[in-house]
Order: sequence, then structure tokens, then C-alpha cells
Amino acid sequence: MSIPVASLEPIPTCYATVSIGTPDTPLDQKLEAIAGAGFQGIEFGFPDLLSFASKRRNEQVQPQDFDTLCDVGREVQQLVEKNGLKVVMLQPFSNFEGWEQGSAGRDDAFRRAKGWIRIMQAVGTDMLQVGSTDSPHALGSLDYLASDLGQLADLLAPHKFRLAYENWCWATHAPLWKDVWEIVRKVDRPNVGLCLDTYQTAGGEWADPTTDSGLIEREGGKEALQRQFQTSLEIMARTIPKEKIYILQISDAYKPRTPLDPNPDKDGLRPRARWSSCLRPIPFDGGYLPVVEVTQAVLKTGFRGWFSMEVFDGGPDGSDQDWKDLKGYAKKAMASHNRLLQEAADS
Repeated sequence: MSIPVASLEPIPTCYATVSIGTPDTPLDQKLEAIAGAGFQGIEFGFPDLLSFASKRRNEQVQPQDFDTLCDVGREVQQLVEKNGLKVVMLQPFSNFEGWEQGSAGRDDAFRRAKGWIRIMQAVGTDMLQVGSTDSPHALGSLDYLASDLGQLADLLAPHKFRLAYENWCWATHAPLWKDVWEIVRKVDRPNVGLCLDTYQTAGGEWADPTTDSGLIEREGGKEALQRQFQTSLEIMARTIPKEKIYILQISDAYKPRTPLDPNPDKDGLRPRARWSSCLRPIPFDGGYLPVVEVTQAVLKTGFRGWFSMEVFDGGPDGSDQDWKDLKGYAKKAMASHNRLLQEAADS
């Protein structure tokens, strides 16, 4: 399928609130910067809700104080609308699926799900991002994972809410786009689709932050890796129906200056999770992933829905930045979005 540049003009633009400033940055400043750069919507990050609620209540609001979070969430909705924006998605809902029957983890997962559904109602969004579980306790059967997600979809359905399932490239059982697509097919619900991500796709199948080259090293070298990755993208382009893609998240990655330790850190974070947390810039700003190629594969499905900047940019050394110019960074992100569309088009 060709990608005419004219077909890309209607693509709506989104920016994740966790991707500009820090959780302590006032939410109104984040929204003003995002709206001022021309973005139309936001992914609303749960850390920003917690921060906003704690400031409003002058105390530390807990993640499962859903009454308070919903009260404050309604204020968030008004603030978002004041800035001419839309809450496209609430994120990131993690470690939901795969808990053993009768376990405390499973009880907690469903309790959180019901609370987050209330928050979705409060902030005015119809989409919940669910990242593929990275819990070491998750059971590995794809059928079992799909059953859990089907139950979550059924909780969302009466509200006409959707579930956007994303492969996290460090996940325990579903790190690749093919894995989450297989699970979504098994779930087989009209309100369950995919949250695809340029970083998660290329970071899981093409790049490796633990090697000197920054690439997955296998027999046949870089040429074999490139052929295998290109084949994966071709399969994506011809097998995923466009209506099953709910959103495409955009980011690149810096090549670590020193290869990351392949072992989990003291907090249990695997290397790709550590890489994700602070070394993900906007495209064309120092990263090295094949972001354009992933974007082209998604566009070749016919998808023309939300493109969302979800970056975690701590600079090339991952030490964070001062965030003195939120508006300037947001405008740079919009320029990156526009360039990405131009480079992804083939006619």
C-alpha cells in the first residue's frame, strides 16, 4: 500500500503529559505548552494525576484513593477543555493480566481496574492503555493472559470504553507486537485493540542496549538483522486491520554511551525498561532507531488515527534535563511529528 502525503494530513496529534517536564511541573503549564504547539489531545499520565491531586489536597494522595482522584479528575477535565485539548487515553495501566487465580495480586489488579474506570469517567476519556505485564509472577499462557484481558474489556464495555494493549519490549511474556496482536485476536472483543509504539517495536526486535553496537547481535550480522526486522514490519503491514490499531506512540532512543548491564537492577528492572525510562527522545534528535520504517509499516495498514509523542528524554546520558522551556520542547516535538510524516510518505 502506498502512503500519499495528502492522506496523512487528517492524522490527529497527541502528546503524553508524562513526556514533558516532571511530575512536579504544574499541569496547567504542561497543557499550555502542548496546546500552544498545536497538539490536539493528550495521553493523561497517572503520575500527573497523583501530583495534581496531592497539590490540590495539600497532602500525598495515594494511588488507590479513587474517591479523591475522581474528584480531582473532574477538575482535570475542565482544565484540559480550557486549553482546547482532548484526553485521548489514560495511561499506563500495568501488571494487570496473568496473576494466579485467588492471589492477592489478582485481587489488586481488578480493584485497580475498577478504580481506573472511574477515573476515565472523571477525566473524560474512553481509552485505557494497558502495557503487557512485566511481572515475574505472571503466568505465561497466552490464552490465560487473553482471558484476563477479556474480563477487563467486559468491565469497560458498559461505558463504551476501549482497551489499547501495548507490547512493552521488556515484558515477561508479550514483548513483541506479534505477541500482543496474537493476544488481542484471542481476546476477540470489539473494544480491544492495539497501542503500537515505534520504540517498543524497534527496541524489541532491532536494537539492544546491552551490546556495544546497540543492535541485537546474531548470526549473519547487521544485514541479517535488518532483513528479519523488515520481514516483521511487512507482516505487520499486511496482517493487522487498521481498525484494530487505536493509537501509535512515537519516540526514538539514544544509543547508551556504555552498554547496559543485561541483568535486572536492584529494583528488578530489565535493561530495556531502564533504557525506556530516560533515553527516549523525539525522532530526529539524536536517536538511532528506525522510527520512519516502523511508522511506514503502521501507515501501510491504512491506519490514520492518533499519533502520540510519548518520550522520556533525559538527554544522551540519561541524566534528565532542566525543562526550562516547555513550550520550546513541545514545538520541537510538533516539528518532529511533521518531519516524520513527510519522511514516511512515499508519494
